[in-house]
Amino acid sequence: MTVSLPLVFVLGAVAWAAIKFLGVRMWVAVVIALFGFWLSHTFLAPAIESGTRSGVGVVNGDNR
Repeated sequence: MTVSLPLVFVLGAVAWAAIKFLGVRMWVAVVIALFGFWLSHTFLAPAIESGTRSGVGVVNGDNR
């Protein structure tokens, strides 16, 4: 059985767990999220997306 989860859901769960169990303060999580939004509007965005897709492909076992 295949389960498909959006990456943003997985990252949100990781952030919630970090805040809940590791003691990460909420303002630190907000700053990191804002940095991600700002970074997505730079020239680095295509390289980050490509790297993320490659990493997910490695984890999923895609042989492309």
